Amino acid sequence: MLPSRHLLDIFMSYAKERMSPSRGESTSTHNILIVEDELPISRVLKAYLEKNNFRVEQAFNGEEAERKFDSHSPALVLLDVMLPGRSGWSILEYIRAKSSCPVIMLTALGQIDNKLAGLNKGADDYITKPFIADEVVARVHAVLRRSKQLIEGNHVKQFGSLKVDFKAYSVMLHGIELAFTPKDLCLFLFLAQYKNQTFTREQLIEQVWGMDYEGSDRAVDLAIKRIRRSLENWPTSEGEIRTYRGLGYKLCVYE
Repeated sequence: MLPSRHLLDIFMSYAKERMSPSRGESTSTHNILIVEDELPISRVLKAYLEKNNFRVEQAFNGEEAERKFDSHSPALVLLDVMLPGRSGWSILEYIRAKSSCPVIMLTALGQIDNKLAGLNKGADDYITKPFIADEVVARVHAVLRRSKQLIEGNHVKQFGSLKVDFKAYSVMLHGIELAFTPKDLCLFLFLAQYKNQTFTREQLIEQVWGMDYEGSDRAVDLAIKRIRRSLENWPTSEGEIRTYRGLGYKLCVYE
């Protein structure tokens, strides 16, 4: 049975950031980094984000993006793919090598292969140009909302040599923390919270990617493939992620 919705808007929060309160309350703003070389687009996004109580930093090339990412520790990055010098893909790899900060890719490349490439490299969302600025702001809110952990009760689970800490947003195997992209971490924590339950691709898309996700459900398969690679040293006698053809995926834990 699918868990209730209020527990499922989930599993990717970052210790230094807090979610904005609801309307009518005083707001604690997030810092957003816009990496976009087209000045008019960057200005419009900055204006709309600041109108929604975000603090905004701008970068116009790859080198500046890396410097500002390191110095400002943003809560989220809006990252253009087609940048002068270093590409957005290169900057995404730089970010993922050191952080699980959410990244939304901005690009004129709308083909499904490009969207899958971005998600496979660790992007959290993908927006195709031309876009409406209000849509970008809505996507930012959605990604940040999904990044907040709402799990109640026991926040640590031990599956043999695998330790899952939902409050610390960490997964330890044999005492060593495993590295996941934010979306992969979200997916794995969801499966771990509801171990030994099977979920279809459609259910995982809805609960992890969000109902506004417009990409292919192949993103689930790619994420599962990466997670299995991270768990390759987890003894299969303790657990594994199993594929049920025509049904979906399950984190099987053998206790």
